[in-house]
Amino acid sequence: MKFGGTSVEDAESIERVAEIIRARLDRRPVVVVSAMGKTTRKLLNSAEASARGDSRTTLEIIAALKTRHKSEARRLVKNTGGRAVFPLIDKYFEELTKLLEGLAILGEVPPRGLDKILSYGELLSSAIMADSLSERGITAQLLDARQMIKTDDRYGAASPIFDLTDRNVTEAVRPVVEAGSVPVIQGFIGSTREGATTTLGFEGSDYTAAIVGAAIGADDIQIWKDVSGLMTADPALYARARTVKLCTFAEAADLTYFGAKVLHPKAIHPAARKNIPVHIYNSKKPEATGTEITARAVPCANLIKSIAYKRPVTMINVAEEALEAGSRTLSTNEFLRALLNALNRRQITPLLTVVSASSVAIVVDSPAIADGRERDLIEDLSKLGRASAQSGRAIVSLVGEGLTGDSSFAGRAFKAIAETRLGVILHGSSPITLNMVVADEDVENVIARLHEVFFSDPDPNVFE
Repeated sequence: MKFGGTSVEDAESIERVAEIIRARLDRRPVVVVSAMGKTTRKLLNSAEASARGDSRTTLEIIAALKTRHKSEARRLVKNTGGRAVFPLIDKYFEELTKLLEGLAILGEVPPRGLDKILSYGELLSSAIMADSLSERGITAQLLDARQMIKTDDRYGAASPIFDLTDRNVTEAVRPVVEAGSVPVIQGFIGSTREGATTTLGFEGSDYTAAIVGAAIGADDIQIWKDVSGLMTADPALYARARTVKLCTFAEAADLTYFGAKVLHPKAIHPAARKNIPVHIYNSKKPEATGTEITARAVPCANLIKSIAYKRPVTMINVAEEALEAGSRTLSTNEFLRALLNALNRRQITPLLTVVSASSVAIVVDSPAIADGRERDLIEDLSKLGRASAQSGRAIVSLVGEGLTGDSSFAGRAFKAIAETRLGVILHGSSPITLNMVVADEDVENVIARLHEVFFSDPDPNVFE
């Protein structure tokens, strides 16, 4: 059971979470928690302030965070005798203050140091959660994710070393569960083989829950958030979006990859590998149906399950004109290899790649080529051909198992947005996804029109 930042943002929310856990004690839950809402952002702000020498802002942020965590802990834990949470809060803020003082001397925020600083959000919330459960008669034991989740050293977006992690998780978690206690684990964080703290990327607590669940062979992986599951579109952009009650691992993986924010993009893979169902529930409405994600495709009267979007992105085109190296013309394979090498040198992963007889188009996250990196990349690619970049774009993705058997789908989609100027259109790299690149300012209109066409009559067995 993973509980996100808004699910543990204050004492009232944590009390609600405790009751959700209590109702499932017969299923022997393992709990993973995020930092309390907005804590990670404030820790990032404190690190940036320290690096630029703004000690006043740093101290104000840290003092406010300490007050908040202590205040919420006091509301939850009245029996302080024998409880570890208050000494832990003091200890963590002492360590945090020393780290921030180091950044002030260094004058910058190195990725390794930032991961260490950001980890305190989860360390604090998990300590509060563990003692809050114990206070309410739910035997709980705080475990340290850094001793279990072993990763590479790509700070900010580390990847687990699965064989080592699986063994560590099993050895640490199973005895606690078998003893009748509830393990409480930090999401988002891990460590290298050498013990340096790492983080798993945005929404990394989802990923932690999937890693832990897969390692112990859980019956179910539950992601508790402040939304009632996966939606047919982002409700912030389209108010009439519906809840998707059922979808497949493949659909969820494509949706999260192309921007659906309900899950970490990598969270599906450990569950799918072990064929463990993933449920998305709303901690503020625990009675709501939510979304069930499994390997099994359920018959659905609608072709697609959801519309995702990712923005801002930049589309880069390289024309075949003069694809030469010295006096020798490059083959298509050599050209593609050279293009991908240029991206790899900059640690840029293309979101979409479209190859034709005369050109190649790639779509990348705009932040990946910000701060002059776009110009540098275009100059490099111009050695291979005529290169240009179009910023201010977005990818809109229609995802559903039904796409594989309907030849009229693409025509219906294009007709729905006939007045929209399209860039790259890609259907084939994933048989269940149609991607189209549109202007950023057209996203809301495109999603609304597509939703009206493909969800005019939602299947009640699949949508709510």
